[in-house]
Amino acid sequence: MSISILVVDPYQLVRRGITSILSGVEAIQVVGEASDRKEAQTLIGSLKPDICIMNNRINQQSGLDVIGKLKQAGAACRFVYLTSSMRPAELKQALELQVEGLVLKEALPEELIHAIRMISRGRKYYDVELLESRLTDQPMDKSSNLTPKEQEVLQMLSEGLSNKEIAARLVVTEYTVKKHVSQVLSKLDLPDRTKAALFYHQQSRFGS
Repeated sequence: MSISILVVDPYQLVRRGITSILSGVEAIQVVGEASDRKEAQTLIGSLKPDICIMNNRINQQSGLDVIGKLKQAGAACRFVYLTSSMRPAELKQALELQVEGLVLKEALPEELIHAIRMISRGRKYYDVELLESRLTDQPMDKSSNLTPKEQEVLQMLSEGLSNKEIAARLVVTEYTVKKHVSQVLSKLDLPDRTKAALFYHQQSRFGS
């Protein structure tokens, strides 16, 4: 018997990407896609999926708030929450909502598939990096939101390396490096590579 999945994300390209990852995987079937809470609520009621994969932002709403409203409306499915980082308050909310899965957007496809299979068996799957924010009641500084790989990329940006040079050092594709650079700039709220390099040097100077 296959695990039925509903994908909820405001962007069609992202939904199709997740659907593409899961298509052809043994015993997993994407039965529907939704772009907002109303669509999700309708499809959960009609399709009764086993698991709902939820983006951390649904238009102007937090994905966690959407999960809360869906649960209040009677959603019986389990939830996988996709995000790049979590503040302690967000992690607390996720745990209070008893969200079954917390998965990094930077995760490999195999990790998402593994999480789905674990959750379908009644277990929970929480990415270790996301759980680290539970160690403090204070919001983490921007740099602590970076994954270890993103920290490496930031350091290489500070050395003035190109995407091609970073890819060669990390033994990954340039496309993967572009994704990492984009995540670094987004998480640090910086406009370009030069500002990222300056941020790294300032952080190193003050030991933060």
